[in-house]
Amino acid sequence: MLRLVLLRHSFTEGNLKKRYIGTTDEPLCPEGIRFLREHFYPEAKHVFVSPMRRCVETARLLYPHMSFHIIEELAECDFGDFENKNYQELSDNPDYQRWVDSGGTLPFPHGESREAFKWRSLSGFQRVVYFCLNHGARSAAVVTHGGNIMNIMEEYSYVRKEYYQWHVENGCGYVVEIEEDLWKSNREEFRLMARIPHIPS
Repeated sequence: MLRLVLLRHSFTEGNLKKRYIGTTDEPLCPEGIRFLREHFYPEAKHVFVSPMRRCVETARLLYPHMSFHIIEELAECDFGDFENKNYQELSDNPDYQRWVDSGGTLPFPHGESREAFKWRSLSGFQRVVYFCLNHGARSAAVVTHGGNIMNIMEEYSYVRKEYYQWHVENGCGYVVEIEEDLWKSNREEFRLMARIPHIPS
């Protein structure tokens, strides 16, 4: 059995201002660093990380003595014209209103489509799983972005929910378990074990 920790990076300044932060390579802010230090996170034998700075910094704080596998496909979505703006700044933008009215299914103007982002995310996640299975790993952490986690959970969790129902806050995520035989027989599915972080008593 393979246990995976799927973790969204901690807070950046843009996150605190509710901006769409995709390709903007922000560092963690002091509040984000403090949040990680105040909570408990599961250990892992391998750590896989999005190339974005906020994910790398999160991983270094949580797993300081480990080397990382950078997975390019696990970078955040390209929000195009909405990048680094929040809903208030976009309120008069007709493209943004059309995107909202679509339930978030339209492609981002000059950015990435939902479908392209989904399959990129799943490709990166599959690389993680097969690396772990091929190397006999029993636990690993994946430090990435909220959208990637929602894509992965929607596609593979035996608990069936839609994309936005799997939303996770910064510094939070899920612990899941994958049964190797089922995965290798093309019955890709995993069990949701817990939400994270766990707050020490």
